[in-house]
Amino acid sequence: MDNSTLIAILGSTFAIIFSMMSIFLWVRAEANNDRVALSTIQREDRKDLLQISRNLENLMREIQQESKEFHSRLCLIEKEKLNG
Repeated sequence: MDNSTLIAILGSTFAIIFSMMSIFLWVRAEANNDRVALSTIQREDRKDLLQISRNLENLMREIQQESKEFHSRLCLIEKEKLNG
């Protein structure tokens, strides 16, 4: 095997290894960026879901209070009807 063939084989091997390492590092950086972006989106979604949950809890309390008030008014009307 002559020197030019050996140099070509070694050169192409190093070029392939360098290319693979460059692609690996690029993909790793992109994956980290995506992970950070998804984490931010998940954090915002979590805040939104917690706010929705609080709103639902407040709405349920208001409905329960309204139901109690309505029931009390019905009881008063019933008492007045029985006494009247």
